[in-house]
Amino acid sequence: MNQEELQNLRQDYSAAILSEKTISANPIKQFDQWFNEAIEAQIPEPNAMTLATATSDGRPSARIVLLKGFDDTGFAFYTNYLSRKGKELAKNPNAAIVFHWIGLERQVRIEGTIEKLSREQSERYFHSRPKLSQISALASPQSQEITDRDELENKMSQLETEYAEKEVPKPSYWGGYVLKPRLIEFWQGGRSRLHDRIVYKKIDNKNWKKVRLAP
Repeated sequence: MNQEELQNLRQDYSAAILSEKTISANPIKQFDQWFNEAIEAQIPEPNAMTLATATSDGRPSARIVLLKGFDDTGFAFYTNYLSRKGKELAKNPNAAIVFHWIGLERQVRIEGTIEKLSREQSERYFHSRPKLSQISALASPQSQEITDRDELENKMSQLETEYAEKEVPKPSYWGGYVLKPRLIEFWQGGRSRLHDRIVYKKIDNKNWKKVRLAP
């Protein structure tokens, strides 16, 4: 594809509008509505989200992770604490997540601070996972350099044998985080790039201020 063809790639949006008159006063309830609509629309992996973190001196990185719970407290996901994102979050707990449900022409952006979930919560979720997924958490030194794939496969096979008849222990370096939001933006694609953007900003422990942004 040449540059002109790339520059001409575009799509006009017309699936829906987002109105202050119909949107919820509570952004968590609004997210729940949109999330359920993404499931009903059979959007592939509707809980897939881009997680952006940054080093202590502000160098960003981003990757796709899976949402595993949300409520008024925040948005939860699980990972290896010794991974790149885990190390960055240990030094800089500010993060952002983005959901992109292209089939509905929607995005949700969420900014906030990260805290670890309790050990009990992490244990409970870890043991709810398929056993091979539990074993892979032990086998993979996430984000670290390895010799080749055979190293992973051999470790996985060894651990499958070791825990064939035993419960897999949750590694101390694996667990959950919750992103506690201070800003949540709902984006609905619009005709001629006149998209709808409504953002909620947290003003205290319970209340949110809702405003419209220009696209």
